[in-house]
Amino acid sequence: MEPTVPPLPQPYVLIAGAGLGGLLMGTLLERIGIPYHIFERAAKVKPLGSIMSMGPNCRPMFSQLGLEEELLKISHPVTVTNIFNAKMEVMGLLKRVGQKALTGYETIVFTRPALYDLLLKQIPPEKISLGKRILKTEEIDDKVIIHCSDNSTYSGDILIGADGAYSAVRHNMYRQLQEKGQLPKSDLEDLSIGYTLMVGVAAPKDLSKYPQTKDSFSHFSTVVGDKSLSWGAYNVPGNQICWILSDQYQDPDKAREQKFRNSEWTPEMNEAMINEFRDRVCPLGGTMGDLINDTPKELISKVFIEEKMFKTWFHGRTVLLGDGAVNAFQDACILANGFYDLKDATPESITAMFKDYVDQRFERAKASVELSHHATRILGGQTWSDWIIRWVMFNLVPESFNQRTNAKRCEYRPQVNFLPLVPNMGTGNVTPQKPSWRYTEEQKKKKQAQPAPAQAV
Repeated sequence: MEPTVPPLPQPYVLIAGAGLGGLLMGTLLERIGIPYHIFERAAKVKPLGSIMSMGPNCRPMFSQLGLEEELLKISHPVTVTNIFNAKMEVMGLLKRVGQKALTGYETIVFTRPALYDLLLKQIPPEKISLGKRILKTEEIDDKVIIHCSDNSTYSGDILIGADGAYSAVRHNMYRQLQEKGQLPKSDLEDLSIGYTLMVGVAAPKDLSKYPQTKDSFSHFSTVVGDKSLSWGAYNVPGNQICWILSDQYQDPDKAREQKFRNSEWTPEMNEAMINEFRDRVCPLGGTMGDLINDTPKELISKVFIEEKMFKTWFHGRTVLLGDGAVNAFQDACILANGFYDLKDATPESITAMFKDYVDQRFERAKASVELSHHATRILGGQTWSDWIIRWVMFNLVPESFNQRTNAKRCEYRPQVNFLPLVPNMGTGNVTPQKPSWRYTEEQKKKKQAQPAPAQAV
């Protein structure tokens, strides 16, 4: 009997946020053929941000989408992270020895604006609306409705909150759950104390200061300074150098004071912070002030970084993507797989899809957040425990342990299940992926539809 595959449901999806996660989510829905629209609070797209990296955990998905070649054009590989103290003495090296042999992929670095432009090109312009700051969300008659600050309203079948750490969608969803007494107490707690970062991408006028720009790989260099300060510089394609200034908050009162001033990427300058770093030695040459001077002021942005693992990811017809590029990308991948295998757009089926998404992603995302926190402490943490952890890492932990840890970290490489899977190109293990019933049945149907081979006479 010929396998039957029910038609793909066509729920109309509202995506809040045209950041990296929202754009990838739109790209995936575009490939599946599910209608969607992206709503972005900013009035215009600005190429803000600095260095980003991508390792084996997301690269196969980009290969599936046909974006790997474009990704490599904007990237440099990085195999070693160089960590210096304020006197520019080497404190330690973090190596990715054997990663390509294990996984088939190197870790690559690029600018956030370059990746943003790549993903933005995947979305038809008519499917993005700018200047749409969401004030309120609600569900009426099996529809989810968003109310924007310009008095416009939009309705759909599903709302995806991809609007960052200070998500308006999550705020509204949590308020509704709290009113019903259904929100865990931990989700009401403040985010943990973090850092203020100032970042930018410089186009140096005098390239002779930076011979690293001639190399086809990135000199990934971070300095752990003093007075809670750390900074870094990293060469990327196009004769550009990404830079980051970091001020770690060890005083809870100081952190709370700054919290609401720096809750989003913004080009507003903070000269007091910049002046703290102007005369600091740049690990690639000259001073950090030189790089800052070679960066357009409107493209320097400041953000307050906090950390928290929220327990509640969905309610009703609303679901959230994680913050941070890797988690957001992997969340979008698994959620898109759920859309592809959705049998109908009933509330029961949507809830089941959301639950399966959380079941697949929660523990993985939690581990990723913990890993990111640990890496941040190694690269720039200033507390006494950070210094101890760093000393132990560089002086007592054998390189073989770091290699095994990295190999284990690289095993999870989720792919979209509506396109042919990229085979494992390395010698290491890959975490098995939940198969798609729809894709399996469609492939059976295609195989049965193929003409039988001619018989020899």
